Amino acid sequence: MCSSDLLSDGTPVMLLANAGSVEAVVAAAAAGAEGVGLFRTELLFMDRQTEPTVDEQAALYSAVFAAMAGRRVVVRTIDAGSDKPVPFIASEHEENPALGVRGWRLNRITDDIVNRQLQALAIAAADSPADVWVMAPMISTSQEAADFAKHAREFGIRHVGVMIETPAAALLADKVLAEVDFGSLGTNDLTQYVMAADRLDARLSDLTDSWHPAVLRAIHSAATSATALARPLGVCGEAAADPYLAAVLVGIGVTSLSIAPVALAEVRGFLATIDRATCLHAADMALAAASAEEARHAVKHYLEHH
Repeated sequence: MCSSDLLSDGTPVMLLANAGSVEAVVAAAAAGAEGVGLFRTELLFMDRQTEPTVDEQAALYSAVFAAMAGRRVVVRTIDAGSDKPVPFIASEHEENPALGVRGWRLNRITDDIVNRQLQALAIAAADSPADVWVMAPMISTSQEAADFAKHAREFGIRHVGVMIETPAAALLADKVLAEVDFGSLGTNDLTQYVMAADRLDARLSDLTDSWHPAVLRAIHSAATSATALARPLGVCGEAAADPYLAAVLVGIGVTSLSIAPVALAEVRGFLATIDRATCLHAADMALAAASAEEARHAVKHYLEHH
């Protein structure tokens, strides 16, 4: 098992990898990831015309867990809908699919798919050499968090969590995280929802910037609640792959960063050169800025000349 990555003063920061296949998990392990902070299970479903059986799913998950023996694997339950359609899930036309029936909201039309997935995950986790955590995407309320936790725990999942990717979940994190064991910030979706800007629309790319202080303040709100509840809170969105923004996120209070395996070495190397006080100051600067550009410029200048 990898030892914890450290800031220059010995403060631990867990560096994990995002993955969506067994091959990607093997690559993450080779890159020195302390585990997987986001395993995207829907990638196992998207090219299927029929739902994989519980046994088929359990076999796939077992292979993923075996590749991360002795390390943490955080699995996200199926995040179908919006820009991730799954052929065997009947979906109606939606005017605003990013705001529609996706992620955990699939339980509004069928709970069978998620239940079978949880059953398969529990089977695979039972004899797993990995430390398996399972979280639900697209949670907006404490009741949704409680419902998912009830489902997952009934199947025997030991570590149950939720994605914090809606403004509602971030602002009510004290209520949402109280229902589960951990949270993970999906900065890609959180950014588009905070800024009311479609992250797939190139015309709005200046608005879908995770450096924006509005987004960082939402993250800060969630992190403050997580700290008060003693709940681990990670970031698994693309924001964590930017070394300067990674420092800000650590300063805001997140406990782990999950990124693409190719970015691990750069983020690890940069964080090893700064201490917690530096991260705290960088976070304060970013939170006080008026724009993404101002936040990025101020933090970059400070960290490069500190």
